[in-house]
Amino acid sequence: MPRSAPEWDIGPIVDRLRESREVTHSVRFHGRVRELPSRVELVSIVENLYAALFPTHFGRHDLTDESIDFFVGATLNDGLLSLSEQIRRGLQFAPGRDVDNEAQLRAEAVVVTRAFAHELPEIRNILVTDLAAAFGGDPAATSVSEILLCYRGVNAIIHYRLAHALHRLGVPVVPRMIADIAHEATGVDIHPGAQIGGSFFIDHGTGVVIGETAVVGEHVRLYQAVTLGAKRFPIDVTGALIKGEPRHPIIEDHVVIYAGATILGRITVGRNSSIGGNVWLTQSVPPGSNITQAQTRTGRSADGAQ
Repeated sequence: MPRSAPEWDIGPIVDRLRESREVTHSVRFHGRVRELPSRVELVSIVENLYAALFPTHFGRHDLTDESIDFFVGATLNDGLLSLSEQIRRGLQFAPGRDVDNEAQLRAEAVVVTRAFAHELPEIRNILVTDLAAAFGGDPAATSVSEILLCYRGVNAIIHYRLAHALHRLGVPVVPRMIADIAHEATGVDIHPGAQIGGSFFIDHGTGVVIGETAVVGEHVRLYQAVTLGAKRFPIDVTGALIKGEPRHPIIEDHVVIYAGATILGRITVGRNSSIGGNVWLTQSVPPGSNITQAQTRTGRSADGAQ
């Protein structure tokens, strides 16, 4: 005999879920349902942007001098059209927006998308310096193509550069989603608000965390499992977290931070310094410092910095 399907008594469960969703714990924005940015669409958009930035690596292998510009233009147009829609959805989260004025949101999204598009040549220029840093900093690298196609740290940096440009243009939510797409794919978690200079290289990558207010200079190299994090979170008189306060490290130019190092708080690592593996650092160190795990246990750096 055929087995009968079990009964779940779903009706009352659905009713209680609706009560929680709509009444008890309602998260409705101004009493309406918002269209949320689509993670699936953003993955596709980033793929288009990759192809526009590096067409022979992430676009088509058969491009010629005659076809490459047409391919870049068409790919970029498709990606920007989709991005404009995701930005429109993200702008609903921005303070002071009239979420019922669809025409205004769409017009603002177009303006922001156009501004982002005009930043793409400079984004590519700085990415070229990142690729050069990866090639020059890793003896195992055989070519720039290998780095583009195989290095997860570089993949995370490309996502970061795109997300950071959108963050600076004031787009809510979408940059964080792009950063999280990279985090899922690479194990590298870079907040789009972080400020990172050129010639940046993350070797191996997995487990790297860079916080929102971190400032990273030029020619900085990080290894896996490095954290540039906050030591504490400031609160106001009500006990609520104060948003946006500088709470992450400043890493000056030409610094190397080895695997597993944790650098916390608004401290400064001076230029030309080297931070050893598994170091736990919560105090500033002057330029030219060479900090090892043994030195941090005694509370002194190699040159006597406290």
